[in-house]
Amino acid sequence: MPVSLALHPEFTRFDPLVALNWIRGEADWLAIRFVQENTHRRTARNGRPEQNSVGIERGVMIEALVDGHIAYAATSNLSRAGLQQAAHRAALNARSAAHLKLFDSSPEQHPPALGSYRIASEISLDSVGLAEFTDRLIEATRRLKVSDKIVTAMAEATFVETWMSYVSSNGSDVTQHALMTGQHFGAIAQDGSETQHRSLNGPTARCGQGGLEAFDWSGLMSECERVGNEALALLRAENCPDGIMDLILAPDQMLLQIHESIGHPLELDRILGDERNYAGWSFIRPDDFGRLQYGSPLMNVSFDPTRAGEFASYAFDDGGATARREWLIKDGMLLRGLGGLESQARLGLPGVANFRSASWNRAPIDRMGNINLEPGAAGLDAMIGSVQRGIYMEANRSWSIDDYRNKFQFGCEYARLIEDGRLTRVLKNPNYRGVTVPFWHSLAAVGNAETFRVFGTPYCGKGEPNQMIRVGHASPACLFRSVQVFGGEA
Repeated sequence: MPVSLALHPEFTRFDPLVALNWIRGEADWLAIRFVQENTHRRTARNGRPEQNSVGIERGVMIEALVDGHIAYAATSNLSRAGLQQAAHRAALNARSAAHLKLFDSSPEQHPPALGSYRIASEISLDSVGLAEFTDRLIEATRRLKVSDKIVTAMAEATFVETWMSYVSSNGSDVTQHALMTGQHFGAIAQDGSETQHRSLNGPTARCGQGGLEAFDWSGLMSECERVGNEALALLRAENCPDGIMDLILAPDQMLLQIHESIGHPLELDRILGDERNYAGWSFIRPDDFGRLQYGSPLMNVSFDPTRAGEFASYAFDDGGATARREWLIKDGMLLRGLGGLESQARLGLPGVANFRSASWNRAPIDRMGNINLEPGAAGLDAMIGSVQRGIYMEANRSWSIDDYRNKFQFGCEYARLIEDGRLTRVLKNPNYRGVTVPFWHSLAAVGNAETFRVFGTPYCGKGEPNQMIRVGHASPACLFRSVQVFGGEA
C-alpha cells in the first residue's frame, strides 16, 4: 500500500483527568491543558519536489490559582513526577506574585466546561498517496510556468492535525480535535530589472479546517495558469496612479483590512495596555463600545467561531468559555470587544470566547478568532459599474499600520483600473492608505453572497513570549469612496 498523507500519532495515552488527580492540593484552583499537533508540509518548486517535513509537538500547560493570582508552568515531561513538578512551580509562582496582582482572579473567569469539538475531513488524507500528491504539486508548478519569464513557480501544502484536552479542578472536561489545511501557489516573473510576484489569493490566505476537499485539482490547475499569466501581465503594466479615487477591494485583500483595522484594535488586552510593550495599544477607548460609529451603516462584523470550515472555529476557548457567534459591529456601531472572561471582568465590558493559546507552552491571551464582514446586497458588476474612475485591487503584498491600529498603508499584488464603470488596464504596485474610522465610513457598497469568500492566516503574532496563532476572516468584495491610492514599489 502506498504511503499516504495521513498523520498517524503513535503515542502512549495521556489522561488529563488522571493527571489532575496527581496535582490536586497544589493550589486553590488548577487546570491542565494538553495539546498535541502533527504538521506535514509538502512543497514543489520549478517542476521538482523541494520539501517533505513532518513535525510533532506535545505537552501540557498547568494553570494554578493562589490568593487571587494565576500563574502558569509548561512541560513536555508527561510523567507523574514531571507534572507534579510543573504544578508545584506554577503554584509557587502564583503565590510569590500574588501581592503584585493587578486584578483579583477567581474560578469565575474559568467556568466549568463540558463538551467536545471535532472537525474531520470529507476526503481523508488516507485516500491519496504521498507520491501522487507530490506529483500534483509538481504539475501545479508547471502550470504556473506559462513562460520562460516565470523564474520561480511555487506550490505548497500544509496539513496540521491538532488535539486539545482541557480539565480543571472545578469540573471542566473538554476535548477538541481538528484537521487543518493550507495551500499556496505563486509565480515570480522577471524581465530585465523588472520583477513581479503574483499568487493565488496571497501567500497565506488559502487555509481552513477540513481535509483534501480543499484541493480541487482541476480548478487549481487552471487557476495556476491564470496566476502565471497575470504575473506576466504585471511585467508589462503601468504603475498604479496616485490620487484620491474610489477603491474596490477583493475578499483576499479584505482579509488583511479586517485583520489589522478591526481585529487588532478591538482586542481588550490592547485596550487595557497589556500589549503596549510589544504588539501595541489601540485607538479604541473603553467608553467607545455602544457609542462609536465605527463605519458606515453597511458595516456588519461578526465574531463567529461556529462557522464550519473556517480556520479558527472551535467550541470552547482555552479558558473554558463556550464559543458563540456575536456581533462586534452592527450597522456600523461598535458593540463588543475581543476579550475573554478575564479581560471582560477587568474592564466591565462584554467580550467573546477568544482567550486562546498558540501551543502547549504558551499561556492564553486575548486573540482573534474568526472575524467576518457579513455579505451585503451589491453584485461585483454593479459595484464596478458605479465607479467613474477608480481601482480594483486583489491579494495583499505589504502592510504597515501604527501602534494604535489607526493609520495604515497597504499594498496589493494586482490591480485593474476602473474607467466609466468598466475594468480596463492592468496596474502594478497598487497601494492605498487611510485612517481606520474615516476609511470604514467611506464604505459605500458591500458585496453579496456571490462575492463572499472564506480565508485566513496562520501567522498572527502577539504576546511575550511571542505566539503565532491561526485566525479566520471571511468577506465579500467592498467598495470604498474617495481613498488615497498610489503606485511605486510597495
